[in-house]
Amino acid sequence: MTDDKQLWTLPEELLLLRDTVRDFMDREVIPAESDAEPDAFELPPDVLGPLQAKARQAGLWCIGSPEEYGGTGMSLLEQCVVAEEAARCRMGLETPAAGAFGNDPPSVVFGGTEDQIRRFALPTIERGEKTFVALTEPSGGADPARSIRTTAVRDGDDWVLNGSKMWISGADTARWGIVFARTDPSRGRDGISCFLVDPSQPGFEATTIPVIRSWAPCELTFTDHRVPARNLLGEEGKGFTLAQRWLGHGRVRYAAVVLGVAREAIALAARYALQREAFGGPLADKQAVQWPLADSEIELRAARLLVYQAAAMGDRGEEFTVDASIAKVYATEAAGRIVDRCIQIFGGMGVAQEMPLERWYRELRVKRIGEGPSEVHRMLVARHLLRNAKAGRT
Repeated sequence: MTDDKQLWTLPEELLLLRDTVRDFMDREVIPAESDAEPDAFELPPDVLGPLQAKARQAGLWCIGSPEEYGGTGMSLLEQCVVAEEAARCRMGLETPAAGAFGNDPPSVVFGGTEDQIRRFALPTIERGEKTFVALTEPSGGADPARSIRTTAVRDGDDWVLNGSKMWISGADTARWGIVFARTDPSRGRDGISCFLVDPSQPGFEATTIPVIRSWAPCELTFTDHRVPARNLLGEEGKGFTLAQRWLGHGRVRYAAVVLGVAREAIALAARYALQREAFGGPLADKQAVQWPLADSEIELRAARLLVYQAAAMGDRGEEFTVDASIAKVYATEAAGRIVDRCIQIFGGMGVAQEMPLERWYRELRVKRIGEGPSEVHRMLVARHLLRNAKAGRT
C-alpha cells in the first residue's frame, strides 16, 4: 500500500535550483525578450549585458564549466534541470535564456593542458565568447569514424588542415573552435585527432547555410590552414574518444532543452482553451481538446524521466550511450508532437508570428536531425538489444 505522496521527485537542492531559474526566466529573461523580433536569436548588447551581469550574480554563469575556471560546475542532471527552464522563451530552443547564462566552451577542452585551458577556455568563460565544434562533414555526420575526410598533416611545428565541415553552428562569430580531422588515413577511428582552431588565421572560411530557422549553421572550408602543434587537444589519434564523451553529454542536454518548450506550449494551449469560446462554451469543455492536452502532458512527463535517468547515469560514470540515445529520440519527437497539437488547439493563431508556436514548430523539426538523426539512434538501441539477446542477457 502507498499513501498519496509522490513516490519520486528531484532532490530538494535541485528543486530549489529549478525554482531559481524559473523565477529568473519570468522576472528577467522573458520581459527582456519581449521587444525582440519574432525570429530573433540574440538580444542587443545593451540588453544582454545587464542580463548576463544578473545571471553571474545569481550563480547561473557557464553552468557546465568547472568552478576553478570561473563556471558554476553543475552536474549533468543539474544542467538538464536548468536547460528545461532556460528554454521557456521564444528563442529558447536556439539560445537558452536568450544568452543570459553565457556560453560554455566545449567540455572536451577541459581535458587539455593547463596552457590550452588558459588560452582558450578562460577568456570564453570570462567574456562570454562563442565557440564551435566541427565534426560533421559533407560526406556525413552520423558516422564520424568513417565520414571524416578533413586531413591534418604535420609540418614542422604546425599541423596543416585541408577539407570541409557542414552544419556547424556559431562558426561565423566564434573566437575559436574545436575541429576533428584525420591524421592517419589507415587507422579508422584511431586515426582521428582533435585541434583547437583560430578562425582568424589564413585558410579558414565560414559560409552560412540558410535553413528553416533564423540561426543559420555554417559550412567550413580549410585550405592549408595551419594550427600550432601545441593546439593538438589530447593525444594524436584519440580525437574520436574525446568526441564520444562530448556527444553523450550533449545529446542529453539537447533533449532537456526541448522539454521546456514543450511544457510552455502545453501551458499556452491550456490557458487558451479556457478562454476561447466555441459552440456554446469554452474549448476546454471539448473532449477533442482535452485529449490532445492529456496526451501531451503524458509524453512530456515520460520524456523528462528519460532525460533525468540518462543524466543521472552520466553523473555516476556509468555507460549511458543507449540511454542518451533513447532520451534524445523520445524527447525531440515527443516535443514535436506536443507543439503540433498545441498549434491545432489555437487554430489560425497557432501559426501566427504573434505566438511562438510556429517558430518552435520549425525549430523542433531541426532537433530530430541535430545531435544525430532519430534513425541512427534507433539503430544504436536495436544493436544494443540484439547484442544482449545474442549473449543471453535480458
